[in-house]
Amino acid sequence: MESVKKRRVPSLSKFSWTFTKVLHLRAVNGIAPVDRTPKIKSSQERVESDQFKDERSTSIKEEEEEEEKAEANLQISIAVLQLEALTANLFAGISCVKAAYAQLQFSQSPYDSDGIQKSDRLIVSELKKLSELKQGYLNKEFDTSPESSIMGAEIQEQRSLLRIYEITRKKMEHQLNLRLSELTLLREKLEELNKQNRLLVKRLNQTQSGPLNNPKSLQPFDLFTTQHFVMVLGSAVKSIRNFVRSMIVEMKSADWDIEAAASSIEPDVLYSKADHKCFVFESYVSREMFDAFQFPDFSLHNMSLPDKRLLKEFLLDKFHELRSTDPNNFLQREPKSEFAKFCRAKYLRLVHPRMESAFFGDLSQRKTVNSGKFPDGEFFALFAEMAKWVWLLHCLSLSYEPCVSIFQVIRGSRFSEVYMENVVEERSFPAPDSLENDALSVAFTVVPGFKIWEIIVQCQVYLLHPNFNQGSK
Repeated sequence: MESVKKRRVPSLSKFSWTFTKVLHLRAVNGIAPVDRTPKIKSSQERVESDQFKDERSTSIKEEEEEEEKAEANLQISIAVLQLEALTANLFAGISCVKAAYAQLQFSQSPYDSDGIQKSDRLIVSELKKLSELKQGYLNKEFDTSPESSIMGAEIQEQRSLLRIYEITRKKMEHQLNLRLSELTLLREKLEELNKQNRLLVKRLNQTQSGPLNNPKSLQPFDLFTTQHFVMVLGSAVKSIRNFVRSMIVEMKSADWDIEAAASSIEPDVLYSKADHKCFVFESYVSREMFDAFQFPDFSLHNMSLPDKRLLKEFLLDKFHELRSTDPNNFLQREPKSEFAKFCRAKYLRLVHPRMESAFFGDLSQRKTVNSGKFPDGEFFALFAEMAKWVWLLHCLSLSYEPCVSIFQVIRGSRFSEVYMENVVEERSFPAPDSLENDALSVAFTVVPGFKIWEIIVQCQVYLLHPNFNQGSK
């Protein structure tokens, strides 16, 4: 048999060449050869790799935590803004309610039905908004855009405040107009009363002769009018001035310091003229003569007066008895009469022993009066005439029903034309009408005033100079 052909096995060198060729072709076509040979890392490389992985993992965790914190802070900020928006809207709503209520009050006086209804609807609307805010808070339904809501609420609150201020301004203007109207009416009324009062006083003073000259016209007492009283008062004031004039003459003759004497009666008064110091002496004499004028017996307990039931008739008799009589003759004839007791008490109080001694060199007149008799001489005659008219005025005042009341004003009182009359006719400083009410004040009362029923007989006062400084003389 023929021998079997043996398989031809390629040699190793040829296989290696073929594999190398294939690898070359793959490299040429862009395919990198895969090195499947396992690489063996060193221990240092493995440690560095583990550290890198740990650092990367820590960084990722920190970034996640920061993102969570930022998210939480954002949510808190949004919640705070929402609460601020809720509060701002709450305050704005309250301000709107206040403004509407202020408008409601303003519309009530003067009455404005349309304004009241409009204000009422606005109040109800604002209360509903506040109720909605409450429900939204309870249901945790907040505004999605709190920034714009806060700004809008602040604008609304400022507008409400401006409305309140505007309503307050209108209310004050209305009240001011009312006060000005009342003031105008009161001024007109005061002027009318002043005119009536001046006219009444003028009419009373115009009568030079009248009912006093006719005794029959003085009966009964119901026929007495203020005219009788004012006429007797005028005579009393005239007699007081005559007595004061005589007293000043005696003081000058005795070398008395007139200025020091005036200052001892009313200190710290600035007189516009030097001769005005006579008014302070008139004030002193009037104060002593009219003291206790409101009492029937002048607080002289040695008088014998009847009871109240017969007092008017008694006074009427005394009035007619003395009215047309010379007082000196009457005193000499009736040294124990009530008028004589009145003269005796007033003289001893008015004429001080030092004054009498300086005027006459001794106290003889005082001793005569104390003994129950009455001296002669011009000085005492003037005193008796003055006492007569004060006594007649006293008798007349108690005849009215109710009795005449007497008054005077204290130093520093504000001048009032209703109750007072400036004793200085020729004023050396502006008249009361040309000054503010507080500019003129009373220095002292010269002659007291009287009130007969509702009629005021003005008291005569000396006024402080408007530029008076305390301590000036």
